[in-house]
Amino acid sequence: MMEINGSERRKFGPYEVDLHTHELWKHGVRVKLVGQPFEILAVLVRRPGELVTREELRAQLWPGDTFVDFDHGLNAAVNKLRDALCDSAEDPKYIETLPRRGYRFVAGVERSGPEVSSAVSAVEQIPNKSEPVTRQPTIQSTHVPSQSSDAPTHPGVRDGWLPRSLHSGDEWHTTKAKTHLALRVALGCGLGIVVLWVLVNIGILDILRSLHGGDRKEGDERVRSREVMALTNLSDPTSEPAFSPDGSRVAFRRESFLPGMAGLYVKQVGGEDLKQLTNDKNDCCAVWSPDGKWIAFSRLSENQRTIYQMPVEGGEVRALCSTATGSEHAELDWSPDGKSIAFAGRTAEGRTAIFMLSLSDSKPRAVTMPAAGEGDWGPAFSPNGEMLTFVRSDSAGMQGILVMPSGGGEMRRLTTSVGEIVGPPAWSPNGESIIFGVHGQSNGLFRVPVAGGVPAAIREAEGTVSRPAISRRGFRLAFQQVAEGRSISQLDLTPPGQKQRSLVMTLNGEDSAPQLSPDGKQLVFASTRAGGMDLWLTDRDGQNAVQLTAIGTANSPRWSPDGKRIAFDVGLGLDWQQPRAIFTVDPKGGLPRALVQDRYNNPVPSWSRDGKWVYFASDRSGSWQVWKVAAEGGEPVQVTTQGGFAAWEGADGNLYYAKNRYENPELWRVPVTGGAEAPVYPPVRPLDWAAWTVGGKGILFVDKGPNDLPTLSMLDLSALRVSQLAVFEKSAFWLGVSADEKTVVFDQAGKSENHIVVLENFR
Repeated sequence: MMEINGSERRKFGPYEVDLHTHELWKHGVRVKLVGQPFEILAVLVRRPGELVTREELRAQLWPGDTFVDFDHGLNAAVNKLRDALCDSAEDPKYIETLPRRGYRFVAGVERSGPEVSSAVSAVEQIPNKSEPVTRQPTIQSTHVPSQSSDAPTHPGVRDGWLPRSLHSGDEWHTTKAKTHLALRVALGCGLGIVVLWVLVNIGILDILRSLHGGDRKEGDERVRSREVMALTNLSDPTSEPAFSPDGSRVAFRRESFLPGMAGLYVKQVGGEDLKQLTNDKNDCCAVWSPDGKWIAFSRLSENQRTIYQMPVEGGEVRALCSTATGSEHAELDWSPDGKSIAFAGRTAEGRTAIFMLSLSDSKPRAVTMPAAGEGDWGPAFSPNGEMLTFVRSDSAGMQGILVMPSGGGEMRRLTTSVGEIVGPPAWSPNGESIIFGVHGQSNGLFRVPVAGGVPAAIREAEGTVSRPAISRRGFRLAFQQVAEGRSISQLDLTPPGQKQRSLVMTLNGEDSAPQLSPDGKQLVFASTRAGGMDLWLTDRDGQNAVQLTAIGTANSPRWSPDGKRIAFDVGLGLDWQQPRAIFTVDPKGGLPRALVQDRYNNPVPSWSRDGKWVYFASDRSGSWQVWKVAAEGGEPVQVTTQGGFAAWEGADGNLYYAKNRYENPELWRVPVTGGAEAPVYPPVRPLDWAAWTVGGKGILFVDKGPNDLPTLSMLDLSALRVSQLAVFEKSAFWLGVSADEKTVVFDQAGKSENHIVVLENFR
């Protein structure tokens, strides 16, 4: 890893980077960037305008005998760096690719500190319009010294495993030419003209406009600061999100088999508390009044739908209108002026059409007249209330998005879908585009300009998603998503006891191998949330996730006893049959350091209790055995000879391990100081080689209990007695236990069900 002495800061555009502390900020807000992507940035900003060859980067970041694919690793690391800088290879503002040669940093770079001034500060130092400029900002260009031969190696990232998200192009792009030109203009112009010129040309005015949502191209899906988070992670399906006018709360439908739990709910975005509004399982399709004080919703009974209104804070429910409509289309929308509600109802001819319900006289009137074989549904008002969009279906199964004046008039078709449109469409906050969900040959959310054009996929909302909702304030998109994946949960073992709750969930992804830090304040785990499998850190409760590695095949993290390092394994692929290596990394950030990296398969590390050794499994002897290596590196030392895999050191001076890496392995033990290898007594056979761990009192493991249900049990090593602690609905894997042995963390395969997801910073 490069050593950069002192606090060396550089500024470019809206970014500031500290090459000593390895931190990056944008407009004063810290940007998550660690590992090789940061190291590449450090090299480039110290040599702005110069070609940095791929060979130089290889020497800096992949020295020695690294077994991974360098080209793929470098490409993926540069892509991740571009993501953090909201840059693109096609239209580079910062990092230009010179094909087959290397990269060049094309933006102006300035030293940050009292000894060097920026373009704006230089202008501010002009005493008056008649005095010449005596100082100009300098752009430093310094070569980074070559990395020493004993620097730690770091595995690369396979290209394509960490897909780049798409981002918006509103950036503050300062170049050396613009800075110098601004200062030359200052010599002959007034200060006000200079400041205005600088603001316009370096993009500050664009930034200010973007903060208010104006002057932004809706079709540009290149917003790189988007964050997807689960709004609901209940055991029951949730659907049909609707934002409050200020974008801070979401109303939704909850389905449940538990008495009194089904109905409509409200939840604060980013909060935990649920507020139940109704308890009727037939209630659906909630919408907010423009003042945020009321909720309107549909209640279905056989072939009749009644529209109700109720206070958001709870109270009397009042019926507004009853219609003879089928249960398949009960969606509503409240007009921005608060005077009417649009809904789908049946015409006298039995067709589904869009109706407008006046809240002054409770009289509905049809605003669309579909032809025979057609049906209209899913109405949604534009933000200014002047337009209405809806879905039209025909007897041939074709569907499309249409727009028309909300009071009636000429209609325009925007799309003709080859798949099923699921849920009503939603307007963007500025009314320039419409977002809708499709199931079929193409799954996901799509955006189509109201002025006409080709629908574009919203990359963060691909897969089995539907029913988009967009906040009028706060730049948020909510949608309904089918969750399928692995999630991390915890089980409390002390009174009131045996309470299981979710900690980490990545929709349609995998979160696994959880381990609590020795002080119990952090959780490390492996996750595919960024594309490939990498290590992530969160707070103890699963919040504030930070990516720790950018490798693509990292797994099996284990804390050192002092909490200062994390050991993990890395492979050529996600297949456990392929060679894997053992690395360690500082949980505060930095490049991983190789401990064991050779042609053998070396997975599943763990630490000795004194922190001096790292155990791991290896096939280097011709069969799977447990080995160990000094925590500071060295030659591996064989520990077992009769077979072994996935070891944990116990407090009683024994090393415990699975006899093999298959299902239901027998657990064995061997003294840490050496001696006879023997089975654990009483016999312990967990469901899998990772479905167990060692605590201070004994061995915690998951096996089959009563009725063949997966059961958490513990072998007390002093009493030699097995006791059952809890029963799981599904098998638990990768057990971890807190230092006080009051909590167990584990991962489980999820079941397919609807959840509501919120995408932040959506425009």
